[in-house]
Amino acid sequence: MKVAISGKGGVGKTTLCALLAREAASQGKRVFAVDADPNPTLALMLGFPEEITPLVELQELMEERLGSLEGFLRLNPKVDDIPERFAVERDGIKLLVMGPIRQGGGGCACPQNTFLKSLLQHLMLERDELILLDFEAGLEPLGRATAQGVDALLIVVEPDGASIVTARRISTLAQQIGIRRIFAVANKIREPGELRAIQENLGIAVIGALPYSERLRITGPTADAEMRHHVQAILESIEHPHPQPLSP
Repeated sequence: MKVAISGKGGVGKTTLCALLAREAASQGKRVFAVDADPNPTLALMLGFPEEITPLVELQELMEERLGSLEGFLRLNPKVDDIPERFAVERDGIKLLVMGPIRQGGGGCACPQNTFLKSLLQHLMLERDELILLDFEAGLEPLGRATAQGVDALLIVVEPDGASIVTARRISTLAQQIGIRRIFAVANKIREPGELRAIQENLGIAVIGALPYSERLRITGPTADAEMRHHVQAILESIEHPHPQPLSP
C-alpha cells in the first residue's frame, strides 16, 4: 500500500502518519515513512534521536545526481539507491526525510524538484513496503505519473470551516491528477456533533475519527488502547475496498 496524507496545516497529519506507522510496524508490516513537508517533524514524532537533514538540502548529493545546479541538468537522475542509502530506521520503521517540493515560477521547476519528483515516483511505483507519505496541502507536485502509484489519499480534517474547505480543495486536486481513493480522517473530535458536522459538510468519505487528546498534544503520538483501536480501524479501512460509513 502507498498512502499519501495531507490536510491543512496544524490539523495533525504528521501525528496521524506517525500513529499509522507505529501501528503498522507493531503488526509486523514493513513500513517506509516519507516526510515531504515544508516543516519536517516526522522524525521527532517517531522518536528518532537526532534531527535529520532533508535530502533537498544535501548540496553534494544534488550536484552528484543532477549535474551542476547552475549548468546542464540531468532530467532523469538516478534515485533507486537513495532509500537504502539515506533512510534511517527505528522500531521497525524506515524514515526518509525529503523536504518540500516547490512549484517553480514561470513553469520552470527548480533542479531539486526534478530529483525529488523522480524519487517520489520510484517510491510509489517500485517499492513494495507500506509507504506513508506525509505531504503538504498542495498535491500538484505529485504529478500524474506518481499519482498512479498512490493507493489512497487520507485528508486529515478537524472540526472547523477552514479545515473543511482546504480538504475539499485537496480532494479536487487529487482527482485531477488521477488519485481515485480519497478518504478523510476526522481529528481532534471532542463530541459526536463535531464528527457529524464534518460528515455533513465535507463530501468525502470519513473512514476514521480520532478523539481530542491532551496527552497526545503534550507527549506526541504515543497511543493508548483507545487511540490504537481508532488507528487500527483506519488501517483496516484503507485496505478495504468499500469502507462502511462511520457512526458519530
